[in-house]
Amino acid sequence: MDQWNNKVAVVTGASSGIGAAIAKDLVKAGMITIGLARRVEKVEALKKDLPENLQGNLHAVKCDVSKEDDIVRVFEWIETKFKGIDVLINNAGIIRETELINKDNSIAIREVINTNVLGPVFCTREAYKSMEKHGRNSHVVHINSILGHYIIRNLQVPSYNIYPASKFAVTAITEIHRQEFIRSKHHIKVTSVSPGAVKTEIFPEDILEKLGKIPFLEPEDVSHSVLHILGTPPHVQIHELIIKPFGEPL
Repeated sequence: MDQWNNKVAVVTGASSGIGAAIAKDLVKAGMITIGLARRVEKVEALKKDLPENLQGNLHAVKCDVSKEDDIVRVFEWIETKFKGIDVLINNAGIIRETELINKDNSIAIREVINTNVLGPVFCTREAYKSMEKHGRNSHVVHINSILGHYIIRNLQVPSYNIYPASKFAVTAITEIHRQEFIRSKHHIKVTSVSPGAVKTEIFPEDILEKLGKIPFLEPEDVSHSVLHILGTPPHVQIHELIIKPFGEPL
């Protein structure tokens, strides 16, 4: 991680779970880290978990990645304030109970697509402007899911049918970004990280009960994998990393 010392990282959905773990670990690894979230006060609260001399390197910024105007405004401010973006972690994601054949689910479906698909697309587009301008080695990481590779159906839990569709899109977007970055002639890596079940707020308690006693990853497990990806030498690109808790039956 020495190559990223004092460089600038942006983490979306940094208020809890995987995003919070990544934001804290990036600060500890020496990066100036901007944590984007709707619940910005929760990002501020993460500072108490950091060594006192590093707390000033975590910056909490309010941003709703489901809104393109919000993304453009925030990334322009980051570019002006911090003089460049070197690492982007597209972590923000939501899950909603949806059935594609249910006409009452239109709003929930749009919320998932706007956050899980268009959020990473527009955040990467805005980060790329900075990466292109400054011409430094850069890296984009999309936090995906195993549900972005195959669909699991458990009839004991409600339908979240648009969620895997949104994550399949992230799998495709990762490859598209890889090709676009190569054509850009800039040294920008892209990686998709696809965890299995992770113990985060994205799953309501009642759903966890219905899922039964399946093994879970901790957010820190995913974060440590992200640091491994970022720590690869310039000639190495991890394109896809799937992480499962040991014993996961899926």
